[in-house]
Amino acid sequence: MRAPISVIVPTLNAEHQLGACLTALMPGLEAGLIRELIVTDGGSDDATLAIARAWGAETVECPASRGGQLARGCAQAQGMWLLVLHADTVLQEGWVAAVVKHLETHEAGWFKLRFAQGGTAGRIVAGWANLRSRSGLPYGDQGLLIPRALYSDVGGYPDQPLMEDVAIARALRGRLRALDAIALTSAARYHRQGWLRRGARNIWTLLRYFGGASPHRLAESYRR
Repeated sequence: MRAPISVIVPTLNAEHQLGACLTALMPGLEAGLIRELIVTDGGSDDATLAIARAWGAETVECPASRGGQLARGCAQAQGMWLLVLHADTVLQEGWVAAVVKHLETHEAGWFKLRFAQGGTAGRIVAGWANLRSRSGLPYGDQGLLIPRALYSDVGGYPDQPLMEDVAIARALRGRLRALDAIALTSAARYHRQGWLRRGARNIWTLLRYFGGASPHRLAESYRR
């Protein structure tokens, strides 16, 4: 029997994060869970692709658009389950048992968020993120484990540069559950911009998206 999970990782100049992300997947490979690793890259000009290939990943190169990269990566996946992870997300010890248990379901699952070196502010933001996720809106940095059939049923990831995780979460409403495992993600952007400023910016972007703003316009504003 073939291993059930295809891992899809979108990247863009992720040479400093990708190794830790992939190292954390080794217990899943040893447990016979992971069938293949697909790194879908949006035009990196650093060593990201070389690192991915050194790890034995299949690579997909396409224009930089998180949703488009994920859609192309998932389209190439052969597994019965898809595990989507950001390159700066590291699954913590115990994730394999949580995933094995979840494979008995026919639903999508997300990991509980924790920030690396986040301190008190990071614990508060992660607490809010996990509460938001329980209401049906996990973000991409929490990972997504989804049956391929369900992914197809909801139409997959839209080809958009921002809010692709919100779009698929809304499509999956009522068919998402928490996994009893931690996804440790980088707090670098919060440290650079400030926890309050970054958090407020994220909420404002989400509200604009719900209000009908174009993901492309939001992406331009977000980058600025």
